[in-house]
Amino acid sequence: MNSLLKRSITFLATGFGAGYAPFAPGTFGTLAGLPLWWLLQDLSIVIYLLVVILLFVAGIPICGWMSRHLGVEDAPVIVWDEIVGLLVTLFLVPAGWPWVILGFLLFRVFDIIKPWPIGLIDSKIKGGLGIMLDDLVAALFALTLLQLIYWQFGSSLF
Repeated sequence: MNSLLKRSITFLATGFGAGYAPFAPGTFGTLAGLPLWWLLQDLSIVIYLLVVILLFVAGIPICGWMSRHLGVEDAPVIVWDEIVGLLVTLFLVPAGWPWVILGFLLFRVFDIIKPWPIGLIDSKIKGGLGIMLDDLVAALFALTLLQLIYWQFGSSLF
């Protein structure tokens, strides 16, 4: 693999460098997803979903290569999965930054505490697929809870 390709994959896997944060690299990686979400938010539902699916599928070899390159399964520096997870969480997010922040926080909570089946996926499925899949499920949990909160409280919450 040539040097430019290695650097490009590393740049993506580390969330444009956010994964090198000296503490909480997953949180910084999730923050790195906010500008990408901002760029994608006005796309049609179908195009947004297609882009997110493409980024998820691309993340499997990106995260898998980086994990093998580092010799560490799901090394903290690998945060592409957090970026994609945030994009999933913020799918059809209600208008307003408070909802975006709540989605961000919900995703981080599910990604960190890893309730069932997230923890099971994290421990049993290895490689790029495992790295991406546990964050996808955490994001789906966060997305569901965010939408339920909005459905229950509507815009009166914020």
